[in-house]
Amino acid sequence: MIRLSPFCAFVCALCAGTPAFAEVRLASPFADGMVLQRDAAVPVWGEAAPGERVVVAFAGQRVAAIAGADGRWLVRLAPMASSKEGRVLRANDARVSDVLVGEVWFCCGQSNAEVPLVGHPHYSDREGCLVAAITRLDDVRYACASDYHWSPVPRERSRGAVRWRRFRPENLMRQPSFSAVGVYFALALHEALGVPIGIVGAYRGGTNIDAWTPREGYEGAPESLAETRDFPVAGPAEWTDAMKKDPVSGPEQQPTVLWNEMVAPWCPMSMRGVIWYQGEHNAAESALYCDKMHALYDGWAKAFGNPNLKLYFVQLAPWHESWWDIWMAQAAFAAEEPNAGMVVTADIGNSHSIHPADKGPVGRRLAALALKRDYGFSDIVADSPTIRAVRAEGDRLVLDFNDADGWYIYSDDRRDSVPFELAGEDGEYRPARIVNAAYGGQKAETAGVEQGQVAGRELVLRAEGVPRPLKVRYLFQRPWTSALFAMSGLPPGPFEADVRK
Repeated sequence: MIRLSPFCAFVCALCAGTPAFAEVRLASPFADGMVLQRDAAVPVWGEAAPGERVVVAFAGQRVAAIAGADGRWLVRLAPMASSKEGRVLRANDARVSDVLVGEVWFCCGQSNAEVPLVGHPHYSDREGCLVAAITRLDDVRYACASDYHWSPVPRERSRGAVRWRRFRPENLMRQPSFSAVGVYFALALHEALGVPIGIVGAYRGGTNIDAWTPREGYEGAPESLAETRDFPVAGPAEWTDAMKKDPVSGPEQQPTVLWNEMVAPWCPMSMRGVIWYQGEHNAAESALYCDKMHALYDGWAKAFGNPNLKLYFVQLAPWHESWWDIWMAQAAFAAEEPNAGMVVTADIGNSHSIHPADKGPVGRRLAALALKRDYGFSDIVADSPTIRAVRAEGDRLVLDFNDADGWYIYSDDRRDSVPFELAGEDGEYRPARIVNAAYGGQKAETAGVEQGQVAGRELVLRAEGVPRPLKVRYLFQRPWTSALFAMSGLPPGPFEADVRK
């Protein structure tokens, strides 16, 4: 038997008790080519030996921290202006190069968020190959957090190495490509702002909202979410099919598990906000969806330590079945959460596919919300029209809208109806027409109106068999597709309203 000297024994014992991360390591998001959020304190964190002093240096700043007993450390860099200069960020000997400062966003959701810019012919953006081929922007970058795993507990580090890639053909054409919605969103922001853009993608097809909601989201949540909050999350070894219960159709659908796997390693990264496209998987429980959206938002804002986090999301596009109830829940959340905004896609659905191939308008409409609300573009009309007031005038109902100074009607098939319905005292809805518009080349009841145009900023409706209208709804009936647009080019979303008494 080999005998060690007292000194050697002490050294061996010390090494045995030293964690594997004794060398200073930066957290997963900190990789070559990353983008840091401008004009905000920037958390930088990682691991080191307990008690080790860690000095972070970047852009002339030096900030120190002492690693805790668990080896974790965190510092905050003071707010910085945007910069296209690729600089080095250091934490002791750890080094990340080519770091820019600009605007940072997350892109998250299920398959319509995941639909790639370039991919399978039936599962990619219609113009994705062309956009990928002509885009050469070194200061717009993406990172994929999606790894198609799940975790019953929050992960501290990403399962694989994070890679930030530039918006160039060799990256955007790769498989898997990045989210088409995310690409168009980032391109629109860059075009308008002229600053570096960083966007992180975390998405997985067929997933529910619950799997993306962190535990913090259920703090103070209403009792309607008690079942979700208290769901006994099972690990891979414990999961059985007997645990399935809508909307949990598999282990990856359990509450928190996709957040734990894909998003938790990025907390508390500084960013402006999140773009979100999800809801199909929760359509059967639409009565809970507004509350679940609040839990999602509250959880992300708390976990990232950002009470002003923005959440801009997509109201589901029309399909071959009605989304009416989930549409109403999405609109209710948008009206209730001041840091949220909703884009309407009632004009770009596909009755034959749940994945509409035109993602450009979706990404650009999301970007318009951000430009209007966060970046000072006050002259943009970024919101789809929403109902402001309803009044009755004899056998007609007059609708007044926010964000609509005029209207026009357009559809590729030149159909001459817009799916409004009116109901009177009997509560039975009947098809209605816009009487201050022209249809099929024929002038409407207001003289001088050309095809596709509407006279005035209000909509005047009339329905046969409804002598005294009291209620109105829009897009309740098939095909659920809008042919009506405000002069901004944005369609109104599905809605219902009544005459205020």
